[in-house]
Amino acid sequence: MRVYYDRDADVNLIKGKKVAVVGYGSQGHAHANNLKESGADQVRVALRPGSKTAEKVKNAGLEVATPDDAAKWADVVMVLTPDELQADLYRDHLAPNMRENAALAFAHGFNIHFKLIEPRPDLDVFMVAPKGPGHLVRSEYSRGAGVPSLLAIEQNASGNAHEIGLSYACAIGSGRAGVIETTFREECETDLFGEQAVLCGGLSALVAAGYETLVEAGYAPEMAYFECLHEVKLIVDLMYEGGLQNVRYSISNTAEYGDYQSGKRIVSPQVKAEMKKVLEEIQSGEFARNWVLECQAGQPNFKAERRRWAEHDIEQVGEKLRGMMPWLAEGKLVDKTKN
Repeated sequence: MRVYYDRDADVNLIKGKKVAVVGYGSQGHAHANNLKESGADQVRVALRPGSKTAEKVKNAGLEVATPDDAAKWADVVMVLTPDELQADLYRDHLAPNMRENAALAFAHGFNIHFKLIEPRPDLDVFMVAPKGPGHLVRSEYSRGAGVPSLLAIEQNASGNAHEIGLSYACAIGSGRAGVIETTFREECETDLFGEQAVLCGGLSALVAAGYETLVEAGYAPEMAYFECLHEVKLIVDLMYEGGLQNVRYSISNTAEYGDYQSGKRIVSPQVKAEMKKVLEEIQSGEFARNWVLECQAGQPNFKAERRRWAEHDIEQVGEKLRGMMPWLAEGKLVDKTKN
């Protein structure tokens, strides 16, 4: 595994390019502002005509353009819209307008790996994928640090795609922490698996199941919330800082003994077997096909699940308890007025 840092890159490469950042959500906001503050003074944010987000972009001192106009103008087009929108965006707005020998970039390998987008052969195609949400990419950069990124090259039409991608990664702050070389396939499949089996699907289901178990046994919902959701951050911060052993060093012997005795019962061999099935569905493209079909149908199941989880008792109890902890709002990562 090759890891690059600021000293390995020529950040002037991206400073000399016209860069279009398509989308201004979590990642788009971070990339565009970090690029600008790194000295890339030719950055435009591409938004659909009439987008309400345009005001936020202008308030940040950035230029707004339509995807069509941005594609005609840019040397590098970084696509940071939701995965499900990217194929149509490329087909209808980017491919017909992108300049010959320009570069097409992504922060996730989904559409390229599963061939939902098949780029023109004259384009460089690279990926710079920060290993953290955009709000963290922005906040770490602002304090002089950075979030590690993955770098992958799919097409190297210019012979310089790697150097341009590395320069871009350093300009958003990742060269301060490390830029790790990978492939679109490896990033995409491991990212989807991590999200589904552990970070999002696995953790959310575990937290909710623990909360429901305590409440159904007659314990106060507030106690269940603190034990099964609120304190997750305390453990994850220790894990983030120094791995699993850092957690076990920091907790009581009683908690550590319970870890060894009960953890393997919760995440049993049957659970691991299901994880393997989840990975197989990702590798085969079954998950991608199902998600594309869900989007083509208007996302009925996705939206129903989103509503169901928003109405879960743990969210109602949590909102009340978080209102008692004003320090949570200080320096929060997500500020919807800016991104």
